[in-house]
Amino acid sequence: MKQKLPLPLWTIVIPVLAWLAYFGISFNLGNLYSIVLAAGLIGSVLAAVHHAEVVAHRVGEPYGTLVLALAITIIEVALIVSLMLTGGPETAALARDTVLAAVMIILTGIIGMCLLVGGARYKEQVFSLQGVSASLVTLTAIMVLTLILPNYTTSRPGPEYSPVQLVFVAVICLVLYGTFVLVQAIRHRDFFLPPEADGNEDIHADPPPKKVAWLSTLLLLVCLGVVVVLAKALAPDIENAVLKAGAPESLVGVIIAAVVLLPEGLAAYRAAKKNRLQTSLNLALGSALASIGLTIPAVAIVSIVTGMSITLGIDMKSTVLLLLSQFTIMLSLATGKTNILQGVVLLVIFAVYLFTIIAP
Repeated sequence: MKQKLPLPLWTIVIPVLAWLAYFGISFNLGNLYSIVLAAGLIGSVLAAVHHAEVVAHRVGEPYGTLVLALAITIIEVALIVSLMLTGGPETAALARDTVLAAVMIILTGIIGMCLLVGGARYKEQVFSLQGVSASLVTLTAIMVLTLILPNYTTSRPGPEYSPVQLVFVAVICLVLYGTFVLVQAIRHRDFFLPPEADGNEDIHADPPPKKVAWLSTLLLLVCLGVVVVLAKALAPDIENAVLKAGAPESLVGVIIAAVVLLPEGLAAYRAAKKNRLQTSLNLALGSALASIGLTIPAVAIVSIVTGMSITLGIDMKSTVLLLLSQFTIMLSLATGKTNILQGVVLLVIFAVYLFTIIAP
């Protein structure tokens, strides 16, 4: 009798083939090779979602969602820092644009889709109000301090912090995010636990063995790594397509951010579809916090070490949309219950965000 594989074969093979495809870029196999890279990217995203769910089931909430959020954010930060070091002064606003795109995609796109699909299928969904409130309070403080306040400081002209201010804000971001993780994982873990739904097979099924969970953790990192490098490799093709379509170049950053966030987005969508909205919100809000709370300190270190100027403040249009998104999220999640209306409103704001990028 053949021994059954601990994981589906495709979740092991596809990331390996995607890495081989990435290393084949140097052979200049033509424009059609981009289709192969895109296929490897999509397959790796789907494999990453599967492995993330295996790990989450083994370690339980909220550790599972925390693992996925941290893994993707660390790789995203590494990508931003590497692009800054190789791109020079032209990348001064790269971190700001990437963080803004990530936060808007998460707050309005991912959460909006989760509320829409959950409301359409179950009419109302419930979640822990304490956990969501803790996430939103922390996220609001970090967003204002990193993306809005630089426009109003006077030590340096323009939307920039002075070196002393940048170090101070970076430390503040780490303190806030570190405190949030402490609350989420240790002191008030129960705030982030989903209410058990009767008959939910995913909750009542036995967790996978430890060896399988470790294997999925390793493969998750492999998948996330290849997602980032393939997104970077496909960036020139995406940029050319965007420019040919007559859209602004800033849309490229949004597309790349969306690709990097795709594993989390799919995982959150699937959780909402199974009536586990708490897991979806843990993933989405945790990812937004990790994205902005870890990226800014990393960028601050690069700025201090290299002497590179970093632009953090966003323009007035982006400020209005960001504050509108945060205000709408707070109202939508203020009662501990959601329905289809909140999802539609958030997706409309997301559509406005995308439209104003294309037609500013």
